[in-house]
Amino acid sequence: MTPTGQITDVAAIDVHGHYGRYVRSADNGLCDRLSSADAAEVVRRARAINIELTIVSPLLALLPRFKGDAVAGNIEAASVVAQTPGLKQYVVIDPRSAATYKQADDMLRQPQCAGIKIHPEEHGYPIREHARSIFEFAARHKAIVLTHSSEQNSLAADFVPWADEFPEVRLILAHIGCGWDGDLSHQVRAIQASRHGNVYADTSSARSIVPGLIEWAVREVGDDRVLFGTDTPLYHAAMQRARIDEADLSDESKRKILRGNAVTLFGLK
Repeated sequence: MTPTGQITDVAAIDVHGHYGRYVRSADNGLCDRLSSADAAEVVRRARAINIELTIVSPLLALLPRFKGDAVAGNIEAASVVAQTPGLKQYVVIDPRSAATYKQADDMLRQPQCAGIKIHPEEHGYPIREHARSIFEFAARHKAIVLTHSSEQNSLAADFVPWADEFPEVRLILAHIGCGWDGDLSHQVRAIQASRHGNVYADTSSARSIVPGLIEWAVREVGDDRVLFGTDTPLYHAAMQRARIDEADLSDESKRKILRGNAVTLFGLK
């Protein structure tokens, strides 16, 4: 393991963040309020723990479940991110909305847009029924796609045939350890099943606190296939960073996960 002081000097890149108002809870709304943050607050929290860049999608585009407005969210994000140093954006595609493809066609040409975000669970469609249109579009742009995984509409294994058919697409399966059935291995097994080295997974899962899970993932797929993500502001970004800072991994692996892999994948300077 590396002494923590050395690793906290690494200016991390968070490949999975959000900003905006969280809308989910059936309680008195306390969880919703605590899980919400505007773009400036997301950056403030990131800078406090030496996260240099956060790649975000707007919660407006995803929530409430089945009612998120991807078109309005993309318009909002294009303005907000342009005015907020420390952020880049994903353009959100809902494959049932032609307008989101048009937005993505425009936004992917802009330097502040790092890739495409899809969320079959929040938008409410099975990926296996819409993957072709998404991957054909992403392949034309040679785009990075970040997707929620692995609940029943977004099973990690369902993405593998498409990643294999379209090797131009770089796919990030979010949330190592997430699984509708309690299986912690979905994302890792999908990477192992893929053929072209174009499938990655990020650490932005509550399951990351399971002892040894991140370390197991690195042993199984290698440290060049794991990316740092926090799911901020839904999760406590400092906790997610500490999980990598304190992981039972080598110096080199931590640096790759926190920064190096994202620099290479996204072509960052």
